[in-house]
Amino acid sequence: MDITEWLNLGLRWLHLITGIAWIGSSFYFVWLDNHLTPPKEGDASGELWSVHGGGFYHNQKYQVAPAKMPEDLHWFKWEAYFTWMSGFSLLVLVYYVGAQSFLIDPAKAALAPWQAIGIGLSAIVGGWLIYDGLCRSPLGKHDRALGIVWYLLLVGAAYGLNSVFNARGAYLHVGAIIGTVMAANVFMIIIPNQRKVVAALKAGQAPDPALGKMGKQRSLHNNYMTLPLLFIMISHHYPMTFGAHRPWLMLAIIAAMGVAIRHVFNLRHKHRDPRATMALALGLLVAAMAYGAWEKSGAAPAGGEALTYADVQPIFAKHCVGCHAPHPTNPAFPSPPLGVLLDSADHAAAVAPRIKAVAVDSQVMPLGNLTGITDAERAKIGQWIAGGAKP
Repeated sequence: MDITEWLNLGLRWLHLITGIAWIGSSFYFVWLDNHLTPPKEGDASGELWSVHGGGFYHNQKYQVAPAKMPEDLHWFKWEAYFTWMSGFSLLVLVYYVGAQSFLIDPAKAALAPWQAIGIGLSAIVGGWLIYDGLCRSPLGKHDRALGIVWYLLLVGAAYGLNSVFNARGAYLHVGAIIGTVMAANVFMIIIPNQRKVVAALKAGQAPDPALGKMGKQRSLHNNYMTLPLLFIMISHHYPMTFGAHRPWLMLAIIAAMGVAIRHVFNLRHKHRDPRATMALALGLLVAAMAYGAWEKSGAAPAGGEALTYADVQPIFAKHCVGCHAPHPTNPAFPSPPLGVLLDSADHAAAVAPRIKAVAVDSQVMPLGNLTGITDAERAKIGQWIAGGAKP
């Protein structure tokens, strides 16, 4: 039994489950906040009637706190904590334990695994410290300006990380920075401030309104960072994104689109016209697709006579079959990644479009180019595929 594979699956499943719980509750409370109306009676600051699952619900919000502490108070925190812990565990298991294969790109920087791990951890911790410092600075009083500065800093981080890591590793670390900031907002700001409010109520004191205001601001920030983070989580399945010639630019465009999409929902919740923001999101989508197409059109087309599998088999044997065989010789893979086999003409021809996407167009395979495949060899594979991937 391969413990590592089962551990990978378990952590990934846990990350997905807790992430859904965290994001679901976060989105719901933002929706709830945007739909509150002045109460008909009582001292609440807003209320909402809703119906779901055959029952009616009556929600009330107190701007600072109710006059008396309720006996049964529900907290929303463990979803965030377990999402971060499972995600960080996956980062360690895949990208740090397997740093040589999944993180380091010798063509960019000849790093030892401990150096790559140190850079990655420093980026994650530094990201939180910079973000938190911005929020506490005078800039933190202006959410829009703060958002723009933080976005530009994340783009800069993507550019810097891509200069030392392979593109997938750089993407995942930008996601780790965002995820850490979001979880730290809950752990370091939102929950502690809520505890202070509860303690003040129990002591018969008036809670400080600034505590709730700060928590709501961080919650709003989390709301806008969610969709870019979700994109990064699925991006490794789509090499036309992280495999772009400038992957940091592709990430910047798509992340901005995610923020715009989230803003569309927030505007609709407030019954405001979202059409301008929808147009912006659509424009960013077109920009991402156009940029990818432009890069692809700039690549030298495969030409010459049609090749057969015999012409490219030595290339596959040297650079690919170590991982993509029924029993890989690469110790990092107990089974062929994604079930892709390249040990025969039939197997290779069946996945020719995928080979073209990851080994010819985006050039993200082999991972970290540890085998030293050349541009001429990639072009030869492209020529074989262009000729019909003949056996």
